[in-house]
Amino acid sequence: MMKTLLVALFLLHLISPISTSSSGIVRTSCVHASYPTICIRTLSSYSGSAINTPQDLAEAAVKVSLSRAQKASRFLSELKVESKREKGALSDCVEQMGDSVDELRKSVSELKHLRRGNAFKWQMSNLETWVSAALTNEDTCLDGFKEIDGKIRSDVKRKITNVARVTSNALYLINQLDDSPNKSPHP
Repeated sequence: MMKTLLVALFLLHLISPISTSSSGIVRTSCVHASYPTICIRTLSSYSGSAINTPQDLAEAAVKVSLSRAQKASRFLSELKVESKREKGALSDCVEQMGDSVDELRKSVSELKHLRRGNAFKWQMSNLETWVSAALTNEDTCLDGFKEIDGKIRSDVKRKITNVARVTSNALYLINQLDDSPNKSPHP
């Protein structure tokens, strides 16, 4: 019985670093993000592939942002508005969110092919530009609703703010790739 318990504890010890490594990199990487609690929550529960490197983490963060932007875009497309001002703001916002989705898609693709070497700085520049542009689009969308009161404004603000926060965290994690201690995107 004691031998079985010791074997079980030994096996548990071998397995536990594997299951906590993702959690560890998420916590240490998210601690200085713009929205650390959101960063930790969204990436700790990320159901994509394993997160073992800063590059994996940045890619997961952009995928979370992309997913949220797509959901927000669908939400906006389905909203019914009354006034001409609301229709104009909503139309602009839908277009801006569509642009954000496109920029975040390009970012996911670029992260999958990110390599150290001659093209690294160029790829990092593209990533920073696209994710920054997505964030700007999200902010611009909200700006269109500043002069509008009521439920439509609060609904849009809630959705877009959520997307903007995860996008801001994704940008932070991308910026950390160039500064990461092991500097080891996939070879």
